[in-house]
Amino acid sequence: MTPSVNPRLVRLGAGAGYSGDRIEPAVDLAEHGQLDFLVFECLAERTIAIAQQARRRDAQQGYDPLLEARMRAVLPSAVNNGVRILSNMGAANPLAAARKTAQIVRELGLGPLKIAAVTGDDVLDAVLSGPWLFEETGEQVINYRDSIVSANAYLGAMPIVRALDAGADIVLTGRVADPSLFTAPLIHAFAWRMDDWTVLGQATVVGHLLECAGQVTGGYFADPGFNEVPDLARLGFPIGEVAADGTVTITKLAHAGGRVCAETCKEQLLYEIQDPARYLQPDVVADFTGVEIVEDAPNRVRVAGGRGAAPTSTLKVSVGYLDGFIGEGQISYGGSGATARARLALQIVRERLALTGVKTRELRSDLIGVDSLYGNTLESIAGEPAEVRARVAGRTSSFADALRIGNEIETLYTNGPAGGGGVTKSVREVLAIQSVLIPRAVVQPAFTFVEI
Repeated sequence: MTPSVNPRLVRLGAGAGYSGDRIEPAVDLAEHGQLDFLVFECLAERTIAIAQQARRRDAQQGYDPLLEARMRAVLPSAVNNGVRILSNMGAANPLAAARKTAQIVRELGLGPLKIAAVTGDDVLDAVLSGPWLFEETGEQVINYRDSIVSANAYLGAMPIVRALDAGADIVLTGRVADPSLFTAPLIHAFAWRMDDWTVLGQATVVGHLLECAGQVTGGYFADPGFNEVPDLARLGFPIGEVAADGTVTITKLAHAGGRVCAETCKEQLLYEIQDPARYLQPDVVADFTGVEIVEDAPNRVRVAGGRGAAPTSTLKVSVGYLDGFIGEGQISYGGSGATARARLALQIVRERLALTGVKTRELRSDLIGVDSLYGNTLESIAGEPAEVRARVAGRTSSFADALRIGNEIETLYTNGPAGGGGVTKSVREVLAIQSVLIPRAVVQPAFTFVEI
């Protein structure tokens, strides 16, 4: 593969919107999308903290669990069609992810390819040694020293751009701001300046529209009777056709399911935005208030008008820490009097937890009435649900207390009320997330090529 510089149009494909996303739409894009770049956005705040835990258990792990499956699926078509791949699937271990990808390339006989790993987002040592305060609570980060498992700064586009400029065919990163994954190939391809705030603001619009993949092609828009979206089982992921001024046309493959319209783009543009006039990113403070969205044709929406200003002097760091356990139990009741028996079950469990001294920081109990027992064969009895599921969940400081919650639900099998069944119980560790702001100078991003 060879880098493209100053083309008339760059075609970006969104290969994933989260870690567990479908793989076949990305394969479809690699095969038929006539793409320049295929971008997999797979990293959430909690995801990277979980990945850090995996890396601590095994130094060769810590990257996205679907990295191998995705690469084996898309690489043959991507290489054949000259598509370059960018992704934050490196998670907590970009170098290991790059080495695993190199191994897959060798096994598939696809070389030679240049594979780069972007590092520098792991700032755990700096966070543990500085006088930082959590943005959400104002607490001192050092007070959580013994429970912190990860601290990753949101990098911008620049290290990815440098890797692409050096000829990288595949770039794997850790924590990078989601829009920056899409901004980087545009900066590389069009040779934009890193202080052209207007074009970087519009590029952030592009990245924000594409980063959640199937959301902008109708997945999150679909609402039967109100917002009809065809063939959702074969939902296609979006393509962004980007011009040199950053103007983008959002579209999809003609044969793929889904729908791209002004409404899907407007919904995605506002998704997770606090202040559309000041969307803080490591590359730019983007301003979405002047964005114009025009439907040029079915499944072709043109978006322009993003602006920007210089970024702040700090970078956001996502800090993951252990914060207790959640114990949960569920049991179903069906037929006549199901609701009353379920309410009695919840009352019994609450009393039992108090009697046995289970210490909870939070406790809630719910009745979930759906169709898990009878389907649609018996909709109601005497105006009440034909079935109901009782759920108790509590947050505790100890594993033992969390375990007792589900165990008390299980004892309802033989200790009443009548007719309970389908018990499930679980205990899971709480991995909490807060953020801090640190000076940019503390963060030193870099990229490294791995050998095929």
